[in-house]
Amino acid sequence: MISLNKKQIKLFYYISTGMLTLLMLMSAGMYFFDHEMVRETFTNLGYPTYIIYPLAIAKILGLIAIWSGKSKMLKEWAYAGFFFDFILALSAHINVNDGEYLPAAIGIILLIISYSTSKNLD
Repeated sequence: MISLNKKQIKLFYYISTGMLTLLMLMSAGMYFFDHEMVRETFTNLGYPTYIIYPLAIAKILGLIAIWSGKSKMLKEWAYAGFFFDFILALSAHINVNDGEYLPAAIGIILLIISYSTSKNLD
């Protein structure tokens, strides 16, 4: 087992959480600014299109909850929400076999690293 000191854990936390933030902001940005393309993708995946804007807002609020650290409970819910978002995206892309599952897979990895390192910093 690899043993990391507090400084290394903090570095992994900031890198993984920063990359997760970029991924989620790019996703939310697409939901707002390229709505027609996202609408088509949601339709192809079998998801209702009325959840596009609420999901984009939830992603932004989740990032705020994670970075602010004001409430541990909100932070936990944000991580849980992102986990379900990535799992559903991954399974939907695999089911329709469109080859677009990589961002969700990367998101799951970043999420696991961010969550586990945040637990070690508490």
